[in-house]
Amino acid sequence: MAINTIIKNKTSNVVSSEGSGGDGNSSSPPPSPRRQTSGLSQCRRRLRSKVQLQYFRKDSLAAGIFVRRNIQFLLLLFFLYFSGFMMCVGRFSDFLRHSREPIAIYKSHLLLEKLWHDIETDNSTALELSSVWQFKRRMKVQKPCPVLATRRRLGSVEASSGPAGYLIVEANGGLNQQRSAICNAVAVAGILNAVLVIPSFGYNSVWKDPSEFRDIYDEDHFIATLEGYVKVVKELPDELISKYDHNITNIPHLRVEAWAPAKHYLGKVYPVLQEQGAIRIAPFANRLAMDVPSHIQLLRCITNYRALKFSAPITTLAQKLVTRMIERSSMTGGKYVSVHLRFEEDMVAFSCCLYDGGDAEKFEMHSFREKEWKGKFKGKNLDFAAGRNRIDGKCPLTPLEVGMMLRGMGFDSNTSIYLASGKIYKGEQHLAPLLKMFPLLYSKESLATSDELAPFQGYSSRLAALDYTVCLFSEVFATTHGGNFPHFLMGHRRFLFNGHAKTIKPDKRMLVGLLENMTISWKDFKDDMEAMLLESDRKGMMIPRVRKFNRKNSIYTFPLPECDCLHAE
Repeated sequence: MAINTIIKNKTSNVVSSEGSGGDGNSSSPPPSPRRQTSGLSQCRRRLRSKVQLQYFRKDSLAAGIFVRRNIQFLLLLFFLYFSGFMMCVGRFSDFLRHSREPIAIYKSHLLLEKLWHDIETDNSTALELSSVWQFKRRMKVQKPCPVLATRRRLGSVEASSGPAGYLIVEANGGLNQQRSAICNAVAVAGILNAVLVIPSFGYNSVWKDPSEFRDIYDEDHFIATLEGYVKVVKELPDELISKYDHNITNIPHLRVEAWAPAKHYLGKVYPVLQEQGAIRIAPFANRLAMDVPSHIQLLRCITNYRALKFSAPITTLAQKLVTRMIERSSMTGGKYVSVHLRFEEDMVAFSCCLYDGGDAEKFEMHSFREKEWKGKFKGKNLDFAAGRNRIDGKCPLTPLEVGMMLRGMGFDSNTSIYLASGKIYKGEQHLAPLLKMFPLLYSKESLATSDELAPFQGYSSRLAALDYTVCLFSEVFATTHGGNFPHFLMGHRRFLFNGHAKTIKPDKRMLVGLLENMTISWKDFKDDMEAMLLESDRKGMMIPRVRKFNRKNSIYTFPLPECDCLHAE
């Protein structure tokens, strides 16, 4: 409106100026001396000036009309442009308003209720676990196998010059992040020709596990397996620790950039190690690049698949759990499915996802986030984040959704399921639908006696080690929410099963879309789930064509062909 007023005012000024002959506001020239003129001359002058004025008025009138028409045309164009702009702005604001709303809402419990009769009465042939995996793979073993060459190479360096010093690292995080740090520490010790001190474990405020290396792994086996590759000791020698007043914190502490290449350790860390005789690196998670020389890469393989053996208490109980799962899977030939379920309270809260708990759940999750993360999520539209995260496949699958997925893939109610998980959020409520679909549902708590589990209670990493072992030897492993646990398991299972992960890794974006569709039939849902299983099987045997390691494509997830020669050995 203001823009139109300004244009009109400018227009009226132009028109009035032109209508006055263009000189109405100009100053008059100085008067000329008066000349004697005849009446005829004066008459001619008057007539000429009158004619000129008439012509000027006609020209001014034509110009004025032309200007007015142009201005009207410009105003019309401006009006059309402004109208179109406002329409676009209106649509865009509608889009913004729409995008601020939750894009996907949890409806899985409603869909299960709608399809339950079809699921319960589905009499189609059950999926044979032994024939789940349609794709087969024959790995090509590297020749010659570099194990002996690596041993000779590292041994000769140590014999010729002696170790450069002692390497002390602190492995932080949960069970498998610590496992990654241990493997990387052995590799760095190989790069630096250092003696590795058994890694210490940092206390994590989330995992809250004070366990030491010897509580989770067999120290003697670890040291003996790496003999000839990297020298490992349980503690620093007295003469060295006395140099630092018997206080390990006095030893030079180095901070290394994440994913540092081997040349960084040789150029920056090695001189300090030689000069000081000992160094500490903390934190140490992800402090070595995935792309390293082949003989160093092999150290990771040997550490992960040979040297890291769980401690005797863990191994003993884990073997009992595997045996009991096989006994309870008689209807499927002793084969069972393991599921890594990330539906603990902290995971649900951190993901900012909403389920079917309403306002009470929102308040509970908000309180938990404030308690654990101190305002980290303040100022965020969590309702919007919940909808966006869900449609992006970032929300943890519920037990109900896992059950629908597996039943859709063809696993029937006679299939034994092992549930690897911490304490499930509102466990009794959320596990009921899964138990309804799979009555043969087990966990470490149901397979072991209270006396057997008592030494492990309160130690999250030791409990996770039990889950890891039972999942490792299952016929099928289903991962639901990513993380170090499934990535290490997928790689370990590839190592055991000749290159095949034998893992179900669902397309969560696709799954959420199907679970949102309240008109889908059970048959259509099954067709889509069977296609998802086939695609997961195909990807389970894939090895990147170009062996370019990065954070997401690591040797711990894709250990072949680099680690395959350990089988030949």
